[in-house]
Amino acid sequence: MNFTRRDTLILAAAASALSLCGVVTAQAAEGDVVDVAKLMAPAGDIPDKVQGNPDAPVTVIEYASPTCPHCAQFHNEVYEPFKAAYVDTGKVKFILRPFVRNVLDAAIFMLAEAAGPEQYNNVLATYFRTQNNWGTSATPRDAILDIAKQLGFTQESFDTALTNQALFTGMEAQRDQALDEFGMTGTPTFYVNGKTLSGAKTLEQLAAEIDPLVPADFVAPAAPTEQPAAGAMAPATDTMAPANTMAPANTMAPATDSMAPAPAQQ
Repeated sequence: MNFTRRDTLILAAAASALSLCGVVTAQAAEGDVVDVAKLMAPAGDIPDKVQGNPDAPVTVIEYASPTCPHCAQFHNEVYEPFKAAYVDTGKVKFILRPFVRNVLDAAIFMLAEAAGPEQYNNVLATYFRTQNNWGTSATPRDAILDIAKQLGFTQESFDTALTNQALFTGMEAQRDQALDEFGMTGTPTFYVNGKTLSGAKTLEQLAAEIDPLVPADFVAPAAPTEQPAAGAMAPATDTMAPANTMAPANTMAPATDSMAPAPAQQ
């Protein structure tokens, strides 16, 4: 999904989450190579959620928005076979970074962060799967809350997650870096060892970029064997218990039914 800088900063309170689109003026062309050192030093002080072999020969970074239909298509249809072929085999280190186009994106990434590292990807996957439900709702906050409750959130922990001002500010900084330094033109955007791939990609298109970068003699690292410690807790059930340790910030009020618009940038 393409966007203008204005689209990334302003959302009308009652607007459908799936209706935003646009074009930017300063664009990075498909295939352009981004400075890898800068790419691996994301702004905003938000630690990357790394999946796969940390020493993999290929690093794939995706900038994604939960309200972007093409991002949902990738995560609903392509991500699992991609993960099985490349992440689980140790060939690819995969990082999904937030690109916040509007306050609905911000809310969902805040919920994922509040859920903790073990459930972060599950929360995002759930919202990508259900995008057509909450994304077209006349009251998106209520729809997002209903799904959050199914994931184990309470009203209190939901409101607390949405008052994390430091995270909100960090995601804005990460978005601005992607625009200003990397010339992003839309979501999803993938960087394969720094090479820009814009828009939705099939498994075959990703494979065509990744396979030549994997050494012919590459051997996947052995999977670590983990022995449960004595007296360890039983595995979690299917219902996720979100982290409730996040202290609310005083500078960002909990979202209302209409959700306040993101702050505008000159």
